[in-house]
Amino acid sequence: MKIAIDISPLKTAHASRGIGFYTKNLVEALEQESKGAGEREIEIIPLDFSSQQLAITNQQFDLFHYPYFDLFFRTLPLRKHAKTVVTIHDVIPLVFPDHYPPGIKGWINFQIQKYSLKKVDTVITDSQSSKDDIVKYLGYPKEKIHVVYLAPGKGFRPITDHRSLITVRQKYSFPEKYILYVGDVNWNKNIPGLVKACEKVKIPLVIVGKQATEKSFDQFHPENQDLVWLQKVYQSTTSNKQSLLLRNKQSAIFLTGFVEEEDLVKIYNLATVYCQPSFYEGFGLPILEAMTCGCPVVAANTSSLPEICGDAAIMINPSDTNDIAHGLSQVLNDKNTARNLVNKGSKQVQKFSWERTAKSTLAVYKVV
Repeated sequence: MKIAIDISPLKTAHASRGIGFYTKNLVEALEQESKGAGEREIEIIPLDFSSQQLAITNQQFDLFHYPYFDLFFRTLPLRKHAKTVVTIHDVIPLVFPDHYPPGIKGWINFQIQKYSLKKVDTVITDSQSSKDDIVKYLGYPKEKIHVVYLAPGKGFRPITDHRSLITVRQKYSFPEKYILYVGDVNWNKNIPGLVKACEKVKIPLVIVGKQATEKSFDQFHPENQDLVWLQKVYQSTTSNKQSLLLRNKQSAIFLTGFVEEEDLVKIYNLATVYCQPSFYEGFGLPILEAMTCGCPVVAANTSSLPEICGDAAIMINPSDTNDIAHGLSQVLNDKNTARNLVNKGSKQVQKFSWERTAKSTLAVYKVV
């Protein structure tokens, strides 16, 4: 079986975000797994579909796998060349349409995408929560949707080399204690709620992610309003730059921008607590990254997050800033609570691996 998988996300802005992480790790894991005993009949062929679309029509493949589905941009072909699998990570813009307006062009693309999706043989998604959403909002048959969990990268781990941790702390001028968030600054991430909760518990907040420091974007678009808010708050807390000590105030916010994995692993290890306060998530990969690095987790009790966290996190109501602050305080003020969360997180994360992701994905290929 010859399987072509689209790696075009690795050539775009998706490369440094979740879709790129998924595509890269999935391809590597599939190639490794397909070389194993009993899988020699499967050949994984990574292709950039966007630049090789004409070429792939002239080759013989048994299956095409599109590793992401954009609701408002054309990512699926109208015409099938072989059996097709598509990964839909989430449909958050359809769940909260007021916060993610597609515009006229986006709406037209959405109709085309829905039409193309009808021809897809099977859908893979990241969680049971996302599966339910796909059925509800896209009308795709439930029996043709397979839940395949993601996993943290192999580089995420507890670090005992304290010297290397100190080096990273000094590199980013981080304080001794901080609350960590990793990801984009979209409405569903609830960053304003997190910032306000951090102000209540009087612990600095570190936000890691390329989007948080972007300078060129539409400041009037509804999707970007939380980012506009965050950058204004950040500027107000760093306007006086007479001393780095001012950035270590209890209400400080640190925006690192994109961070390479080597440093990111250490930033997780240094964090006092990781918080995912999202109103909605299709999966929530940073939670598993934090658990793998031995960082206690506080997460919202919404969408897929309880499914991913199990009993290894303090679950909070993301709509209640006081509840977020209370959850953070339990970790910050009680060493036993923090220690128990770390131990439970270490066990919980063992349920997820890219080897399992690859095996489950190959199993989907075989039943298409």
